[in-house]
Amino acid sequence: FQYVVTTGGGSYKFYENLNKIFTEKHKIEIIKKDEMECLIHGLNFLINDIPNEVFIMDHQTEKINYIEQCKVSYPYLLVNIGSGVSMIKVDGPDGNFQRIGGSSLGGGTLWGLLSLLTDCEDYDSMLKLSESGANKNVDMLVGDIYGETGYNKIGLKSSTIASSFGKVFNKVKRNKKEKKPNGADINQADIIKSLVYSISNNIGQISYLQANIHGVESIFFGGSYINRHHFIIKTLSYAINFWSKGEMQAHFLKHDGYIGAIGSFLMSPEDVNDYDINELEQQTRDMFDMKAEAEYSE
Repeated sequence: FQYVVTTGGGSYKFYENLNKIFTEKHKIEIIKKDEMECLIHGLNFLINDIPNEVFIMDHQTEKINYIEQCKVSYPYLLVNIGSGVSMIKVDGPDGNFQRIGGSSLGGGTLWGLLSLLTDCEDYDSMLKLSESGANKNVDMLVGDIYGETGYNKIGLKSSTIASSFGKVFNKVKRNKKEKKPNGADINQADIIKSLVYSISNNIGQISYLQANIHGVESIFFGGSYINRHHFIIKTLSYAINFWSKGEMQAHFLKHDGYIGAIGSFLMSPEDVNDYDINELEQQTRDMFDMKAEAEYSE
């Protein structure tokens, strides 16, 4: 009897129906695993076993630098960003963890609001369009309040966002006065960039605060929200560097949206006698090696 290991909310919500279909038609058993356990299991494996999986961003050059062999020090914080955000403190290699915080403002928030505010039909096109945006056209900056010198006394540059979407109200008010549509002079790319900044900065600041409160030095970001998108990586990385005054650094992963899936693949079903974790881990390492060779050959 074969089996498929699943994880995430859907594996619980639809378990009965899925298991019935798979067992009756395909002789395959569905085995559900805890989402957070899979995330930690997958992340520990990626960090410790896969070379050049983890990367950081250089704030001066905005260049991505891969860490050839990353060895995690405990405790560390995993910030998993999907529809919402979960912040998980991992205390050791045995998998002990606790969810210490989170936020309902995540990828679902971004995509939901942008579905209302823009014509984008998918997440990738939205991220692509954000590259041409200028958030200063919709955000109120410190420079709009203090001038080009900013508020240096408390470390705020003129380009720092004072109020997300802070300029929109006056634009809408002017449009009404001139009997123009609300969005007549508001570029969609600017809206996207502003909202990505808003969501990402919020996640970055909360992540730093949780890490600081719980005495955690290493922060890893994962989840499909990041999507290896340069602008999101830059914003999260800058936020951690800014709030920690350079004492902490944001870490990212090549396979940021697949951490839980990898963890579920590696987790042993209790009722399967011929399961060999060492063999599965080696198969997984080989799979990543083949992927790396394919990327290199391209």
